[in-house]
Amino acid sequence: MKYRLLNTTRGTCLGDAIDVADTSEKRTTGLLKHKELRKGEGLWIVPCEGVHTFFMKFAIDLVYIDKKKVVRKTVPNVAPWRLSLCLPAHSIVELPAGTIEPTATRKGDQLEFEPLSLVMDPT
Repeated sequence: MKYRLLNTTRGTCLGDAIDVADTSEKRTTGLLKHKELRKGEGLWIVPCEGVHTFFMKFAIDLVYIDKKKVVRKTVPNVAPWRLSLCLPAHSIVELPAGTIEPTATRKGDQLEFEPLSLVMDPT
């Protein structure tokens, strides 16, 4: 299932095609098989307190969130071959580089994940 990710504090949308990595296999693979992330795409890694971009081919933005989906930390434009951690986080959303700034997402913002089946028009 994919999700739309909304920043309810700012009234902005961070993505409308967010996949979930909620198994050990999906978390281990992450974005390693991707050549890019298009605008609107992303990966929500649950649970997770840190990621690396070793062997990746592109930069990403990171949004760390707690169990209540409150932003604990943002890290824009993480280049390949880097490591990032946020121990108070419960999960991380990986987004295309350049997503955090235009959505004005900041520490303390409330996020909401909407299943796409609930937001798509059935007709």
